[in-house]
Amino acid sequence: MAPLQKNEKDKLRLRIKAYDHKLIDNSCRQIMEIAKRNGAETLGPIPLPTEMKRYTVNKSTFVHKDSREQFELRIHKRLIDILNPSSKIIESLTDLNLPAGVDIEIKMM
Repeated sequence: MAPLQKNEKDKLRLRIKAYDHKLIDNSCRQIMEIAKRNGAETLGPIPLPTEMKRYTVNKSTFVHKDSREQFELRIHKRLIDILNPSSKIIESLTDLNLPAGVDIEIKMM
């Protein structure tokens, strides 16, 4: 039997989450500019399904159960893959100043 050879490229996977869709789009644009400036090949941003959390609350404290309010929290998600990342790209991503409310997960694959 021949030994298994790894033909896959190294990949840096970024998962970005935010409550505001404008903030997440601007953050993705910044990340893509950094990757292009350093000469990396990128895939994305790929929009992932929006997670919606719904909460139902009684308007009054004790009586009037039929009177309720409903609230919704939307979490927007994007996925960016950077193929064959260099140490310069990883360093510039860690130094990136993202706005408050934007969460980023970086995973090496």
